[in-house]
Amino acid sequence: MVGAMASRGFTVWLTGLSGAGKTTISLLLEEELRRRGLPVERLDGDVVRQSLCRDLGFSREDRVRNLERVTFVAKLLTRHGVAVITAFISPYREARERARREIEQEGGFVEVYVRCPLEECIRRDVKGLYARALRGEVPAFTGVSDPYEEPENPDIVVDTHRESAGESAARILLWLESRGFVHRVSGGHRHRTTSPAARRA
Repeated sequence: MVGAMASRGFTVWLTGLSGAGKTTISLLLEEELRRRGLPVERLDGDVVRQSLCRDLGFSREDRVRNLERVTFVAKLLTRHGVAVITAFISPYREARERARREIEQEGGFVEVYVRCPLEECIRRDVKGLYARALRGEVPAFTGVSDPYEEPENPDIVVDTHRESAGESAARILLWLESRGFVHRVSGGHRHRTTSPAARRA
């Protein structure tokens, strides 16, 4: 029998370069946590930009403001016992640390560094954004013309150029189990993270 944890909410904060695989991993985590009976909400950078933060640009100030809004929403959901999964580049260390401080007032906060070399992210880029940024057509593009400040002490590091998205999601789930955020499950039901979405991204 698969069971959910009781009422303590938590936020899994996926951070990394564009193309590192954050969205794919977040979808797999959402699927598995729902299967285990947890209330789950997923906040994705592209989706949030089209709704909650469509008035913001990509300057440092607007990026920080974007994450402040995301932090506020994640904090409220965490307070009410929801498992929150966020997938944002979130390039600035200070903004991520602020998110941790705020959300930990209400529940758990798990910073996951989705690590992937810039060269591999460029190779994966089906939208051509990196190519445009390298030509100077996209200003303040993280990893090219704007810095990505790597986490100094993330809770988890997944290397998506060395493992599949399914393997990364499974390792995150194991960590969540080991810290008591979610129940362990029996071997027959363990980590079904091999859906078609489990491709490299």
